[in-house]
Formats: sequence, C-alpha cells, structure tokens
Amino acid sequence: MDLEHKRAFGASVLLTCVIICGNVPHPVGAYQYNNRYAGDQVFRITLTNDTEVQALKKILGLIKVDFWQPNSASLIHRNATVDVHVKRNDTQHLHARLKLERIKYRTLISDLQKEIEKQTGYHSSRKRRSESQYDYEVYHSLEEIQNWMFEMNRSRPELVTMLSLGKSYEGRPLYVLQLGKRSRPPKKSMWIDCGVHAREWIGPAFCQWFVKEALSSYKYDTVMTRLLNHLDFFIMPVFNVDGYRFSWNTDRFWRKTRSKNHKFHCRGVDANRNWKVKWCDEGASSHPCDDTYCGPFPESEPEVKAVAKFLRKHKKHMKAYISIHAYAQMLLYPYSYKYATIPNFNCVESAAQNAVTALYSAYGVRYRYGPAATTLYVSSGSSIDWAYRNGIPYAFAFELRDTGHFGFLLPESLIKPTCIETLKAVKAIASGLLKKCNTDKDRFSYI
Repeated sequence: MDLEHKRAFGASVLLTCVIICGNVPHPVGAYQYNNRYAGDQVFRITLTNDTEVQALKKILGLIKVDFWQPNSASLIHRNATVDVHVKRNDTQHLHARLKLERIKYRTLISDLQKEIEKQTGYHSSRKRRSESQYDYEVYHSLEEIQNWMFEMNRSRPELVTMLSLGKSYEGRPLYVLQLGKRSRPPKKSMWIDCGVHAREWIGPAFCQWFVKEALSSYKYDTVMTRLLNHLDFFIMPVFNVDGYRFSWNTDRFWRKTRSKNHKFHCRGVDANRNWKVKWCDEGASSHPCDDTYCGPFPESEPEVKAVAKFLRKHKKHMKAYISIHAYAQMLLYPYSYKYATIPNFNCVESAAQNAVTALYSAYGVRYRYGPAATTLYVSSGSSIDWAYRNGIPYAFAFELRDTGHFGFLLPESLIKPTCIETLKAVKAIASGLLKKCNTDKDRFSYI
C-alpha cells in the first residue's frame, strides 16, 4: 500500500472504543425528519402515447416534484412508467389533472412519512454493539459504517487494508477497504462502490454485506477463497459521504453531493453525471437545481475526482468496475451515453447473463440486463462509461430491488435476501475474471 494511504490508519486501534461505544442519534423529534413527509405521496403514472407524454410534462412543469424513476422530466417517453414523489399540498391537484387528462396512474405510497417510519422505525432505540454483533440486516448511519470499517481493518489485518482516497466537499474522509490475500506481484482487481446517490440506502448495506461474507467465508467457501487468493477487491461502502449523511439527518430523498453553487442556492451535483466522458450531454442537466446536474466541470466533485485518480493509478490491474444503485432490478453495462455496441460486447454480455442467472437462483428474482442506454435510459458522464473508456474491460451498474413498490424505502426485512442474491451475481462476475473470455472474436479496446 502507498505511504500516503497508510498514514490515515495509524490511530485505528484507538478508535475501537468509539466503535463499541458509539451511539449516533437519529433525527430529532417525535417523528423522523420532523414529520416533513406527512401526507406526501408517490404516484406511478403509465403513459401510452405522445399526447399523454406532453400533457404530463406540462402538468409536472407547474408543480415541484421529486422524480424517482426516471430521474428527470426529459427522460419521460411513451410506454414509460413514471414514479414521482409529490408534496402533500400538490397531491389533490395532480390526482385531478391526471383524471382530467385520462392518464392512467395509481398511488404507490399514500403517506410517505408512514412508510419512512415503517422502514427504520426502531432505529432510535436500538443498541449499538461491537462488530461481533454488528447487525447487517439494518441500515447504518455514516458514522456507524466508518467505525465498522476501522474495526474490519483492525480485526482482519491478513485480508483487509484500509485506504483513504482523500476528503469530501464537507471534509469527510473517503474510505475504501481493500480485501484479498497479500501477494506479490499485484493481482487482478475489482472495484465496487455503493452510495453514489445518497437516498439509495440498500447500496451501502450491500457493500457491508459483501465484506462480511468475504471475510467470514474465506477458507470455508471454495469460490470465495479462490477469489480472495487471486483477486484484490476495493470496496467503497459510501461514495457520497456528505449526501448520505444528509439523507439520514435532513432529507431522506436527497440524491446529489452537497457542494455549494455560487450562483444558485441549490446544492449538490449528481455524482453519476460528473465523470469525464461525454460530460453534460444527453441525460444530464446543466442546471444546478436539477437532480441530474452534471456540475460546473468534469470531476468538479472531490469524491469523483478522488476515485477517478485512484482508478487511473491502478488501471493496469483493475479488470472490473461495479457500481451499486437502486431501484429497478437491472444489471447495466456501457454504453450509457449512446446507442452503440461495445467492442467486447460478447464477453460482457456473457458475464451479465451469468450474473443475473446466479442472482435468480437465490429467490427467483428477475433482473433485466443490457447496455444502459437501451435498458434504462441515455445518460452522459456516468462512472461505467468512464471506467470502460479508461481501460477497465468489465464495467457494470446494478440497480437493486425493487421495481417500485417500496422504491428507495426498501424495508430492512429485505436487506438480507437482496444482499444474498446480489452477492451471487458479483461472485459470478468476479469468477469470470479468473477465466479467459474467448467468445467469438471479442476483443477489448477503448471507446
């Protein structure tokens, strides 16, 4: 490990007490988030033709809504399903207008506050315990996750190395866990990040689950043992640390980073539109108040810049990049920014097919898979396109459970099954890295 990365961890042992004793309060007041979502609703709107598309865009242009799927009005098209979070003062108006236009819709969530309370209702009273009793089936705050990372680093030095890639906009450390049996020369590597978008809490839960399973099954599970012996995994449980903390303390549905904009009061940049690849083109917004704001320039966000720098430095050995998102139940690969086939399509498509088959084997949950542009929507400046352009041959984005019933409020009872099935998919992709892909005449070249 580089000296610069080692410096941050000399005092890790001193933090053990913090890990065991730490208690992070939940949002104050009788209700979480001071009851700010009481009466808010989530609508699922189904469009069948262009007339309905234009009518809906006009309606939504008159009220402020939070787009869940897709994440921007510009991505609404015919035969699409649109999930929007509507403030309580606007729900009646939207119901009336949709009925008037005869646009098909239903209420997915009738009271958002109640759904939030259901998702994490007992957090405030639950006890914080040592790592040996760490509960992987609940959502954890940023402080808890970072303390857990220190404990992983302290307790398993033969397999874990903790790295610091820099600091976030608000000055929080950007921590990564490197997993793998120590070896020289360097091994092939896989990068996994979670929590790029703050409100997608199932992401950080999966990254923690992956680490837990990798460490606990080493020397017991033949596949995982082989993977850790022959690969290095770089796991970043919370990419967007400032946004994630904000989603716990202030706005449960915050998506972006928390950087300030000098011309507007709106804060934050979409960390998955800020990469230096077709930056701020289709599927990204140049307006700072939009959820898909691309930022003032590529890699403007210190979080994106730090990860890009690290991946560039290690690209010789980095063979796979995986970013964990929610929700849609999809496995996506490049390109995001254009409708075109990647040079090593057959190998990547084969890896994706193996992954979704492995995932399905756990609980019968079906995932769609394919190029991001055609399977989900066109977006520019994404991390998977950037990773691919920078020489990482396998770049994937997972959209985890569900398909909209709970949306971003996936209950804690579904953390375990979601993580178990996703782990199977990630292990399938990782196992593929240890084999040579010779599908047809596939070859890999940069975009």
